[in-house]
Amino acid sequence: MKTINLFSVLAISLMFTFCSGQNKKGNNTLDQTVSKIEVFDFHSTHRCMTCNAIETNTKYTLDTYFSKELKENKITFHVVNVDEEQNGEIAEKFEASGTSLFLNVIKDGKETQINLTEFAFMKGRDQDAFSKGLKAKIDTELKAL
Repeated sequence: MKTINLFSVLAISLMFTFCSGQNKKGNNTLDQTVSKIEVFDFHSTHRCMTCNAIETNTKYTLDTYFSKELKENKITFHVVNVDEEQNGEIAEKFEASGTSLFLNVIKDGKETQINLTEFAFMKGRDQDAFSKGLKAKIDTELKAL
């Protein structure tokens, strides 16, 4: 019984470590004229219902509220399978080892990564709440560009 409790605590600790909501500042310097938001939906090959809902609701939100920005490439959407070898570098950059949702805000050639994974899992299966929350986060970042 103690072993099960120990493994449970360890699993929960790892989950919080990988799914922390901290912003990370990228130190890559890009074209100074580029200002945009990249939305990254990372996932593994085997996905749960919530993981699928996160992708579906992210796409819905972007198509519904940001279609103009998508057409203008002011916002881009990337779905990345972290289990595929060719995606190793991008997954490592965002420290994504499974389902994760990130905004990569590029302003004046500097990147700021915003980890929305905790939000995505909490609201992922409620399209209305997810969509409103994601829209608000993207709107805030767009205004700052």
